[in-house]
Amino acid sequence: MTNADLSVSSSSTPPAAPTPVRPEEFDEQTRAALGALDHRAVRVVADGRPERTRSGYAQDWKSWTKFCEQSGVPLLAVTSGTLTAFVEWLWTQPGWKAGTSLAPSTIDRRISGTVVSARQEHAVKLEEGVARLARNRLAQLVKEMEKSAEKRGRGQAAPLLVDHLVAISAACPDNLRGIRDRALVLMHFAVAGREHELAANRVRDYALTSAGIQADLRVSKVRPRVVPVPYGTRPSICPVRAWTAWKEAAELTDPDAPAWPRLHSRWNTVMESGLQPESVGDVITRAGARAGIQIRFTGHSPRRGLATSSRMKGHDQIVIAKQGGWAPHSKVLAGYLEVVDQWEDNALLGVL
Repeated sequence: MTNADLSVSSSSTPPAAPTPVRPEEFDEQTRAALGALDHRAVRVVADGRPERTRSGYAQDWKSWTKFCEQSGVPLLAVTSGTLTAFVEWLWTQPGWKAGTSLAPSTIDRRISGTVVSARQEHAVKLEEGVARLARNRLAQLVKEMEKSAEKRGRGQAAPLLVDHLVAISAACPDNLRGIRDRALVLMHFAVAGREHELAANRVRDYALTSAGIQADLRVSKVRPRVVPVPYGTRPSICPVRAWTAWKEAAELTDPDAPAWPRLHSRWNTVMESGLQPESVGDVITRAGARAGIQIRFTGHSPRRGLATSSRMKGHDQIVIAKQGGWAPHSKVLAGYLEVVDQWEDNALLGVL
């Protein structure tokens, strides 16, 4: 190879790429721009959370703020020690109803909401596992509560079972409110829904097929899902027939209208706005009372009732979990099913 060839070969070599600037070498303007992008990303994700989740976090942070004001803890001093003190303070606070105390599950949620709010709303850098000590303290308080037989909170929701559905359906009056309430209770049970999932539904979310309804629960704080709802063998408690009757009676022709609208308190006419999640629960409670059932049902009762009733028919936990949007091995769901299983899989069967 000649010197000329070497010269041509050398000149065709691409220039070396510039060395990238390392993060610790960023100037103030770059740091500010990156910080703005980080803040925007946090806000976009936070604003995209369901309204009920945002409202819950706001309540949790409000409780934390009150604790800080009373104890003299700086508002943004979210540490293992302050969270533990927060738990002990919450343990002494009254519950939602006069004469009651906060449930352990509510306190646990207050911890989560405070940590999330500190990180996302106030950009506080917290140590990993910052809430571990506080939750250990909560577990100790729960053990002490169990030893003393103390009752806290409302307890678990009573399951709304098939026999209850029969009574509720029969007791619904033959008017627009009764037709809506019947359809809402039956659909709530069939999809094992959460109150906010039903409240967010639009007419288009219930697609009628030859086999039943494909219910699109597209708004969920856990995970959206499409739930198949087949025709029931008993027309009086068939969710598909009940939904069809309600849709026709209310003249729900706009696919984007709320599936479960409010009704005028005096005239019982259909209003433009939909039921709020709390109002969905109120419908369930009133429906049980109207039927004369001596159990106070809540918005969670149909969800637990589907899990219980399905297990009584021998369905597997995975199948039930898929219908209601539980994690496949959910401890909460397993607890519901254990109530049924304790009689079917009992060490005394065949012994006595």
